[in-house]
Amino acid sequence: MADERPITRGAIFAQAWPIILGQALVPLVSVVDVAVIGRLSDGRNLGGVALGTTILNLVFWSFGFLRMGVTGITAQAKGAREDGEVCATILRSLALGLGLGAMLLALSPVIVPVGLHLMAAPAGVEGAARDFLTMRFWGAPAALGFYAINGWLLGLGRTRLALGVQAVMNGVNIGLDLLFVGALGMGARGVGLGTTLAEWSALVGGILAIALVLGPNWRGQLRAIGRARLFDMTALRRLIVVNADIMVRTLALLAIFTWFTRSAAALGPVPLAANHVLMQMVSISAFVLDGFAFTAEARVGAAIGARSRATLLRAIRLTGEFSLAGGLLFSLAILALGGDAIAFLTHDAAIRALAHAMLPYCAAVPLVGVASWLLDGIFIGAIAGATLRNAAVVALGLYLLTDFALKPLGDAGIWLALLASYAYRALALGVAVPALLRRSL
Repeated sequence: MADERPITRGAIFAQAWPIILGQALVPLVSVVDVAVIGRLSDGRNLGGVALGTTILNLVFWSFGFLRMGVTGITAQAKGAREDGEVCATILRSLALGLGLGAMLLALSPVIVPVGLHLMAAPAGVEGAARDFLTMRFWGAPAALGFYAINGWLLGLGRTRLALGVQAVMNGVNIGLDLLFVGALGMGARGVGLGTTLAEWSALVGGILAIALVLGPNWRGQLRAIGRARLFDMTALRRLIVVNADIMVRTLALLAIFTWFTRSAAALGPVPLAANHVLMQMVSISAFVLDGFAFTAEARVGAAIGARSRATLLRAIRLTGEFSLAGGLLFSLAILALGGDAIAFLTHDAAIRALAHAMLPYCAAVPLVGVASWLLDGIFIGAIAGATLRNAAVVALGLYLLTDFALKPLGDAGIWLALLASYAYRALALGVAVPALLRRSL
């Protein structure tokens, strides 16, 4: 399973482009849900899906460590040519994902009402949101299980397989949304059911991808692992510790974006809506540019596993070049096309005016943020969970102080604080790079 391709710009791009396409498909699940319910149902169902998606993202994304932690561990095992550990890693992580997903499903009767209460769900949409969330939590084991499989595939550099499974999930989601909402009139419940079935189809596709990667003798390879290796306490402890650190990191970053929204809401409905429109552009740029960060995870992990300093430094440099170029292109694209995007996304004159005024700050995010996104990938590949955790917590603390200090500037201050948060995180990770190089090789 070792990858003997030299690290060239062509090899980096060949590995990154399927991830970029796959990442572009990730937000499409929510976009399709909203588009279908918005065109084929009423405002109550649309509001319920929007509110339910916000709650669900906060819960599910908290377990994103299943993807990130597994990528680094897999890449290092691959680089060290430990094929048995590569196989054991997917079994351990898949079991962990399924188990945590089952736990979320069991707790959903508590999570759903608490989430709706904390979000102050309006009476008109609460029922639809509850229906949507109830259906979506039945997909929790599949969603978290696929996080683990996706991380494993990315760690092995099998990015086209990961893209294929993601595309299947999106295709199933679109078809079922149209069937359940358009043909059967199931509303928000139908959207939730369609997405849940799509997640289970992705899990099945991911398991088939595992078999394809391992080859015709995949059953024999998995059986050969043995209970002793599968339940090796050192490996299990490493998986749990790394995932715990990355979970704290993820929660800290979620807190930044939650506070960003809260700060805008405190200024009134127009800043809240205008910032939400602009954040769609930020989200797309972040998801796409993460393609190079994910490539860095796999390349850095493999280089550390192989204990090759030259390969590690070249992987960092080449993915850095692509990331910087991508960040610059996205910033220029937002400046050039952002006005048209704003016009497409909203017809409200006041929202449009404020969004146009804040557009330069939004355009700066890809260029300022890309360093923190790439460094995330480097440290995930190195399985440096504690460093990621500490940097995110430091960035959160400094961001909150900056947000308070810039409140007199209104919405501009909110955007400047967000930009500063990316710089804080990049700086906190950047100063740890020399120690990473010394420790890892």
